[in-house]
Amino acid sequence: MSSLLIRNGTVVTATDKYQADVYIEDEKVSMIGARLEVTADREIDAEGCFLFPGGIDAHTHMELPFMGTHASDTFESGTLAGLHGGTTTIIDFAIQTQGKSMQSAIEEWHRKADGHAVGDYAFHCAVTDFNDETRKEIPAVINEHGINSFKIFMAYKGALMIDDRQMYELMEELVDHGGIMTAHTENGDMVDSNIQKNLEAGNTEPRYHVLSRPAICEAEAAGRAIDLAHQTGCPFYIVHTTCEETLARVKQATLRNQKVHVETCIQYLLLDDSYYFKDGFEGAKVVMSPPLRKKKDQQALWAGIEQNLVHHVATDHCPFCMDQKAMGKDDFSKIPNGAPGIENRFELLYSEGVTKGRIGLNKFVEMSSTGAARIFGLFPRKGTIAVGSDADIIIFDPEVKHTISAETHHMNVDYNPYEGWVVQGKTRTTILRGTVAVDNGEALVGEGFGKYLKRPPFDSKV
Repeated sequence: MSSLLIRNGTVVTATDKYQADVYIEDEKVSMIGARLEVTADREIDAEGCFLFPGGIDAHTHMELPFMGTHASDTFESGTLAGLHGGTTTIIDFAIQTQGKSMQSAIEEWHRKADGHAVGDYAFHCAVTDFNDETRKEIPAVINEHGINSFKIFMAYKGALMIDDRQMYELMEELVDHGGIMTAHTENGDMVDSNIQKNLEAGNTEPRYHVLSRPAICEAEAAGRAIDLAHQTGCPFYIVHTTCEETLARVKQATLRNQKVHVETCIQYLLLDDSYYFKDGFEGAKVVMSPPLRKKKDQQALWAGIEQNLVHHVATDHCPFCMDQKAMGKDDFSKIPNGAPGIENRFELLYSEGVTKGRIGLNKFVEMSSTGAARIFGLFPRKGTIAVGSDADIIIFDPEVKHTISAETHHMNVDYNPYEGWVVQGKTRTTILRGTVAVDNGEALVGEGFGKYLKRPPFDSKV
């Protein structure tokens, strides 16, 4: 049985902050206390550092096939980059191909991840074809595969989008079996119409991506899905929320005592739609859906975090290199949607949130780890530092400044949307299940170290 002792750090969870030693045995936290009188195989002095629970990114797309190409990060490269930045667990999306089963999607994503991921991982199941046959699969997806979250797309018509009846009936089924619905909320018909009008007018540059997907497209779809969730009683989670208008729909739902789980992403807190209007093809770097919004939306999202309307900050990590983005050089609708972020999320959220006074330390932990763990059935195994929990611990030095650059990041992509961003605070050591995985920039674990995480049926009381 291996053991590790971390001395003199300041433990920070979503609820507490205190100085303590942490003793780890065989992948689990064994003891926490002041000046523990124990010996270990290895001892680390964390004086001056915070001990955070390992980061959880509940929205990633490793190796995603999309628009005729694939996301450039594999499960190996993407999860390793996450470990460098402080993220120890991801939840990726096993996406059903229309006409095929959910089982086949899950098998395909296991083929990509099993034996390859360096960090721990779980799956959401994205339902793109809900019918009488896929309906029968839901109990097995939840109880045998350990997947309690199901995603639907309200956009990308003809490839991923399902209609309102399918969404409604899927919600009814999830209520019966213990699932939670997650949704990409954009009005697909409105988006498609706007894209067609822009292209017919000769508007082909990246800026027309954001102009084709105004905030009302997102907010309308969010409101519609929230209403269906309320009618069915289905637990509901909005992925990558971007705008003040969507948060207004969420606030409205609270007036009838409805709980809506809300995710935003680090890019929507920090970047705005002026990026699309840079010279040349530069805006393609942040072509993602939904797109970046305005500064007033950033302010609304930060406020939403403080008001407990936003429960998790993810990334929607889906990187494409610039030669892949160039597929849409003459047609913005053909630019692969997505951007990198898994390596930078944790440190950016600390730097821009905590050090700039937007959020406190406990809220930082809640947004980067605990909130997702609670919602998706990983808590208390993940998302906290507690006796019996997995020893996923980030030793974080709040005093170190560093600069983000594609030249030094570990993501498999040739640009970084935060290029040149000076960040306050750095992940010094990443510990995954009691093993030092990354230390001072050096990776000490490799391909296949990550474990698949089965999750129980959804429980709103956790």
